[in-house]
Amino acid sequence: MKILIVEDEPSIAEVVSAYAKREGYDTVTASDGIEALEIFERDEISLVILDLMLPKLSGEEVCRRIRESSQVPIIMLTAKTSEADVVYGLDTGANDYVAKPFSPRVLMARIRAQLRPAASRDNIASGFCADGRIEIDPERVEIRKDGKPITVTKSEFLIFSTLASKPIRTWSREEIIRSALGDDYEGFDRTIDTYIKNLRKKLAEPGHENGWIKTIYGFGYRLDDEK
Repeated sequence: MKILIVEDEPSIAEVVSAYAKREGYDTVTASDGIEALEIFERDEISLVILDLMLPKLSGEEVCRRIRESSQVPIIMLTAKTSEADVVYGLDTGANDYVAKPFSPRVLMARIRAQLRPAASRDNIASGFCADGRIEIDPERVEIRKDGKPITVTKSEFLIFSTLASKPIRTWSREEIIRSALGDDYEGFDRTIDTYIKNLRKKLAEPGHENGWIKTIYGFGYRLDDEK
């Protein structure tokens, strides 16, 4: 597996690359947004570590352009740490968000979590749900509505699959994190709300503006699978 490290600070890029190589990953680095996209198009990249404040092209724009053609995991590694920045980064298409200064060991745990094969998780649902309108395909890591693929991130796929697992029940944020994202996930539990918001936006339609996901106030979320 090859990791693309997009970082304009050479010392940070070197640290991340050294730790990733120690974990057995190949790495390639880019110091600006344009170079990052060129490498992404040229090489077979398994995961992207992406700074946001980059020369030539911002990290947010790099993320958006990658998302136009790929669902490769993207971890934003940045000094932008406000709640608005985190929400915006996840809305742009990132799978995870790590603030600087950071722990290299924690970053490696985040990388392992993102690269863990989705199909190997026991809780991954498959088949049809939502009155037969939505299909979950774990082999292709794909969600289809009325036969048409919906563009989702890996984390969004895992979260929706967890909610769709049988029997349908209410899941707390903590349970969603543990079951869908893994015990080594160290993000905020409220990040789940952002993922749910994104899923609702992508799956919403008249009569199901909530994207087939109910909020059970005081408890968590449940798939709206009623006919």
